[in-house]
Amino acid sequence: MIGKVYVTLRILLCAICLLLILNVFLNYFGEKTDIPSAFSRSNLRKQPYKSNVTGFNNINEILAIPSFTGANAANASESLEQENKNITEVTLPPCQEPVYEESSPFVPNITLESLDVVEEQLGPLLESGGAFKPKDCNAKHHVAIVVPFRDRYAHLSIFLRNMHPFLMKQNITYRIFIIEQTNGQSFNRAALMNVGFLEAMKLYPWDCFIFHDVDLLPLDNRNLYTCPRQPRHMSVAVDEFNYRLPYRTIFGGVSAMTREHFVLVNGFSNSFFGWGAEDDDMSNRLRSANLFIARYPINIARYIMLKHPKEKANPKRYENLVNGMHKIGTDGLNSIKYEIYSYKSYPTFSWYYAELKITEQKS
Repeated sequence: MIGKVYVTLRILLCAICLLLILNVFLNYFGEKTDIPSAFSRSNLRKQPYKSNVTGFNNINEILAIPSFTGANAANASESLEQENKNITEVTLPPCQEPVYEESSPFVPNITLESLDVVEEQLGPLLESGGAFKPKDCNAKHHVAIVVPFRDRYAHLSIFLRNMHPFLMKQNITYRIFIIEQTNGQSFNRAALMNVGFLEAMKLYPWDCFIFHDVDLLPLDNRNLYTCPRQPRHMSVAVDEFNYRLPYRTIFGGVSAMTREHFVLVNGFSNSFFGWGAEDDDMSNRLRSANLFIARYPINIARYIMLKHPKEKANPKRYENLVNGMHKIGTDGLNSIKYEIYSYKSYPTFSWYYAELKITEQKS
């Protein structure tokens, strides 16, 4: 009898030791993966935040989007509007744009680190939700950085690690919004940017929006992420295209628009599922509104593209592009339908998990 008890105790002790070893193993390699434990889908989807949006009827309705109320107000308690009230405007001078020498390269660090490490390094310098404002002057430009996203966790870590140090030097108030699309449909970059615009407007009346692919990093400090007088195509010279502008009307990659201009053209089309042509449709919208695409010089607006597999092209992209000119007034901000399943304010970014409630047209 004593022998059986002894054997049983040995088995239990061995099992406990194996569990402890397995836990150490998972913790160690979890830090080395592209998806650190602090940013796992299982954790994020547990957030209680939910929001349904079914489009807007007119420009004034969009420009007057109400702030969060009730439980959602707690999620937005760190909004920049409230934070700026803590600083007496008259005591601080207006911020000046930084002045750089004739050449001022920015060298990105593309070494992969976990998001936990990135947050530990940058979190103390930022407000919650990946927000920043200058401490010694009043920013002239209040900028929302909107990043459409799905599954590129390694790119996200590198993006945040580089963009925050790059932007902090520019004397702007900004916040980074990561808009992730749920599975079930092809990726719709343009619709996610509409979602990002509407959700960001609930937190603060941003002066302008910069729509930014997660795989593009700037290479020059003179490439200022300030609000443009005309829509600005930012990623003019990308290494993937031998640092040349592919064609004159391109508006993809990284682009900047004021709040008013984005509403004027009814945002992006929601029809472009899969890769390609949504930026060309926006270019057409700008032209129809008598706006023109501005650009920094090609030696300033330089970017590198992080490596990734080529996306599946949308076979209906050219058909959508041709038909898009007739749907500007009915396809965009005023027709977007989506549900925010989850929201979380991380130290280095604000994260939204969105399901699009629009139908993908099959060929």
